[in-house]
Amino acid sequence: MTHQPLPHGTSVDLAEILARAGATPTRTRRDRRGRGMRGIMYPPFHPSYRTRKERFDEIVVSYVARLQGTWGRQLEGTEFAVEEVPPSDPAPWETGGVPLGRYFPGVSGQPARIVVYRRPIEARAAEFDELAPLVRDVIVENVAYMLGCSPHEVDGDYQG
Repeated sequence: MTHQPLPHGTSVDLAEILARAGATPTRTRRDRRGRGMRGIMYPPFHPSYRTRKERFDEIVVSYVARLQGTWGRQLEGTEFAVEEVPPSDPAPWETGGVPLGRYFPGVSGQPARIVVYRRPIEARAAEFDELAPLVRDVIVENVAYMLGCSPHEVDGDYQG
């Protein structure tokens, strides 16, 4: 779908913008006095329309793509995943605290896997701006463990 720019000075309402984007209007709910939500706050094509989960997944995917550009051969066949919370049974080597991510080595024909846990990471980030560096550090630590090198070798921006 191509977006056509509007002539200067033309005003367009939100319904027309949504129609151009191919979005279907949804029924709005109001409270008993007729006030409350009157429609969507952001149109579907706006970045703020995405959920926290979608934004988190986008951070992980973009950083993994950046790592694959540098460490593509070493990371070949490695799967990266995002889960909400870690399982309730900790690994034998994990002592205290909630893990932010885990590395599962490839065994029995299964590929190696690095899992990032969304909720514990979001709980440690006070603001959205702190989320990307924290995700980066968790991924870098697990990739470094997998490759048998230091996190600073994997990414020079590692804060650890």
